[in-house]
Amino acid sequence: MDRILIVDDEANIRELIKKYAKFENYEVDEATNGLEAIEMVRKNHYDIIIMDVMMPELDGFSTIKEIKKEFDIPAIVLSARGEEYDKIHGFDLGIDDYVVKPFSPKELLMRVNAILTRYRTTVNNKENTVLWTYKSLVIDDSARIVKINNERIEMTPKEYNLLMYLINNENKAVTREQILSQIWGYDFFGDDRTLDTHMKLLRKKLGDYGQCIVTLRGIGYRFEKNLS
Repeated sequence: MDRILIVDDEANIRELIKKYAKFENYEVDEATNGLEAIEMVRKNHYDIIIMDVMMPELDGFSTIKEIKKEFDIPAIVLSARGEEYDKIHGFDLGIDDYVVKPFSPKELLMRVNAILTRYRTTVNNKENTVLWTYKSLVIDDSARIVKINNERIEMTPKEYNLLMYLINNENKAVTREQILSQIWGYDFFGDDRTLDTHMKLLRKKLGDYGQCIVTLRGIGYRFEKNLS
């Protein structure tokens, strides 16, 4: 049985999520602030974290940052703020999804299910060693490590999956719908601008190699080796 940690200083929010999570047969623990959440993660195993942003003691973003230093746990952020800056900041920290309040608890649990399914698939495929190279860009798919000029590029799980999907379809046009289905899941309910946000972050991290991701207006994207 998968175990969820719900972190929110509002008891009614925790209780609402807990009700639906238990209906989906999840084990549920609760924390009221970031500091408490960090201590609980260090003592217990959790399969996913649902984290509010605005909390006393330690905010959700800072809490995620600390947890990600020690543990590779999928995380969904809840926030009343829906600005692009906040979403980019969250994804840059390594979160898997960003849900704006007010939200549908049923939809939230569907997102949890989709993230855990993809996460298990990723873990199960780690033993398949694949080394992909292009000039100074080197990707070790068995370890999910990306290097440029022998320097490791830190990527979130979503950014890495997005990059590998584009590379595995090199020189092919992939639609926005195909990408959202493959990377976020067929049951993705979010704003498709989420893809634009991730693509912007991915290109930035790839530096000059970001040019290899070509935008096909009205269609999607294509990865091509186009550096001279």
